[in-house]
Amino acid sequence: MSIAQSLLPEFDQEMANTRKVLERVPDEKWNWKPHEKSGTTGWLAGHVATIPEWLTVTLNSESLDYAPVGGPSYTPPKTDNRAEALAVFDKCSSEARAALNAATDEDLAKGWTLLAGGQEIFTMPRIACIRGMILNHLIHHRAQLTVYLRLLNVAVPGLYGPSADEAPAEASATA
Repeated sequence: MSIAQSLLPEFDQEMANTRKVLERVPDEKWNWKPHEKSGTTGWLAGHVATIPEWLTVTLNSESLDYAPVGGPSYTPPKTDNRAEALAVFDKCSSEARAALNAATDEDLAKGWTLLAGGQEIFTMPRIACIRGMILNHLIHHRAQLTVYLRLLNVAVPGLYGPSADEAPAEASATA
């Protein structure tokens, strides 16, 4: 089994969990933020929705300069509501899955470089980028988004089992 094929079940689970969280973000709280130093709910939902795009970029390029000298900086798609965030997420995650499914072990072993203004931030094997910079980054920000949901009194979905807002299937079946 290839590295990519062994990673696909985890990818699928994380994308399904991410979609469950994005589905709960209330449009009426899109501009809310828990602290002056925090991003808004909408900004965070949009960020979470677009992170899978990074996997496609990583597998289809050798580098990315997100702030090239003399050129436009990378600007992620902006989302203005839950429906837009879900549409962007569905597109990005579908394209990312296709790119991962097509990746060979050799593709994943190749180095990938992140640059800012022509200066190298890091170079690492693509598989390390996928696990660290993309999947772990997505899980981190998705967790932040669940905290926002909790603070907004929105039921938090269970991700790796039931949440405090969702009773286990056995308990609810006997209640």
